[in-house]
Amino acid sequence: MTKEFNEIYLSEVLGKSVINSKGEDLGVLRDLIMVPGEVFPEVSHIVFRSGKRLKSLPWSEVALFTHVVISSVGINPPGLKKYDPCDGEILVIRGLLDKQIVDVDGAKVVRVNDIKLGRFNDKLCIFTVDIGFRGLLRRLGYMKFGEQVARILKRDIPTTEISWEYVQPLEPHSSRLALNIARGQMNEIHPADLADIIENIPIRNIRTVLDSIDPETTGDALYELEADMRNIVVSQLDAEQLSDILEEMEPDEAADILSDLHEDKAKELLDKMDQEDAEEIQELLEQEDDTAGGFMNTDYFRLSPDITVGAALEQVRETAKDVETVYYGYIVTAEDRLEGVVSLKELLMAPAESHISDIMVENIKSVSVNDELIEVLEILTKYNLIALPVLDEDELMAGIVTVDDILEHYLPRMLKLRR
Repeated sequence: MTKEFNEIYLSEVLGKSVINSKGEDLGVLRDLIMVPGEVFPEVSHIVFRSGKRLKSLPWSEVALFTHVVISSVGINPPGLKKYDPCDGEILVIRGLLDKQIVDVDGAKVVRVNDIKLGRFNDKLCIFTVDIGFRGLLRRLGYMKFGEQVARILKRDIPTTEISWEYVQPLEPHSSRLALNIARGQMNEIHPADLADIIENIPIRNIRTVLDSIDPETTGDALYELEADMRNIVVSQLDAEQLSDILEEMEPDEAADILSDLHEDKAKELLDKMDQEDAEEIQELLEQEDDTAGGFMNTDYFRLSPDITVGAALEQVRETAKDVETVYYGYIVTAEDRLEGVVSLKELLMAPAESHISDIMVENIKSVSVNDELIEVLEILTKYNLIALPVLDEDELMAGIVTVDDILEHYLPRMLKLRR
């Protein structure tokens, strides 16, 4: 028999009678058991109270499902049995209703007030979650009263629903309902928004979010967190995971995170990392905090003095994804001696056959690893630069310091002074 439903809210069916085909009362609906589906999570069983017991009925043996009544196929459905909870089983009310979720599209944490169910391939599925005031009124049974008040005030009660494809549950079991599309979209959320999400969810749920994003995105989000919260998040990860994340980060950002950890913990993580990555980070850890060396990044766009513009542009295409700043190319010898700098704009405008030494600027503004940050800021501001090369005690290229890192250090102080 075809089930007579199209779209229906969970709050409209909870507590409704469950009957058999003869009209005899079987019980009262209490929950739904969900399984991951092809597109949406699907109902596998309904759970209802019969006397003092809970019973379950397979969805395949449900004949009618409406906000008035729910009926079974036949008088004694063969699948009808006592309900026994199973490990890892996902109950909608226990797993989703009233729970915090991540709205992937809106990049924020919200609470589920109601759930819209709908038919897809003759299965009952979760279509959307209602996170708005309308869903709360419906759930509490005050929808009609709320609409009357809204009409008097000449206001609308907005519908605030999120399609399941943009939902990332935070509870360990219900996270199994998350679709691949939602997990993929978690990696597209801006790191600052991810940091806000992490700071606004219970600590027990942080691991679920971290398991939904890749190491590179996790590292970017970690760097956006305040130090205290960052340490809490780090405590949720084992050494192997954390070392993988640190390897994906910019060396200066990884060094910042390690500098907040106990020395023994930092050493353990460095020992697990790729040797080259670990050496770069260790070099940064040895620099004084409030100096150019402490803020520099050892990854920069490096060019050989004996190449053409065409070869340099090809190198840009090959290495840009691994370098944080590609506005400037630094012409550096095999002995790490800085000979010149060229902007990406100049590279794009020059003939491909031109020699890099013909277009590079030799009068280079630079800072020393031991220069204070205020000196770095003054040079960046005076000459309107995006980045500055940092030289070591032997006048050799050590890295670059970028204007965004310096501003990130000074802006909070400036804002405090304005208050």
